[in-house]
Amino acid sequence: MPLKGTPVKRAAHAGLLAATYLPSILKGMWITLRHIFRRKVTMQYPEETWKLPDNYRGLPALVRDDQARVKCVACFLCEYVCPPKAIHIEAQEIPTGVEKGPKVFDINMLRCIMCGYCEEVCPEQAIFLTKEYTTVGVNREEMIYHKDRLLEMGGIRPDPIKKWAHLTAEAGSGTHR
Repeated sequence: MPLKGTPVKRAAHAGLLAATYLPSILKGMWITLRHIFRRKVTMQYPEETWKLPDNYRGLPALVRDDQARVKCVACFLCEYVCPPKAIHIEAQEIPTGVEKGPKVFDINMLRCIMCGYCEEVCPEQAIFLTKEYTTVGVNREEMIYHKDRLLEMGGIRPDPIKKWAHLTAEAGSGTHR
């Protein structure tokens, strides 16, 4: 069977000058020379920080609603969707008896890649990516953020759905759908 197509054209031999890498070395030195005479910018890091863009994705954090209740209902969706498996959740029944909540909510920040999947999949808007980007720890145990630390980082966000008002009203009246 005859071959179909056109033969590949090979590049011509570059010559002796290109074989010595001299043009590449001179180009690199020219770039260095240009940068030597530019104005230097030094940021005093702890006091000065970068202005982050609006769409910056930093460390994940849990949030509370207006009445300081944990918004997470331990549905395990964020744990399931997390690519590096950085999230660990254990559920418990909460005192209202209506839903469950997280007994344990840990995020291993050494594994977290700040992808935002946990925020996207959360049906209760309980986990958000903050603008925080500094993670400091002396050992691995300090880099596992527990529920209390995550709630402290997240703070309080208003709940536009007000689901607790509906759920506690139904539980108090004894009518269920």
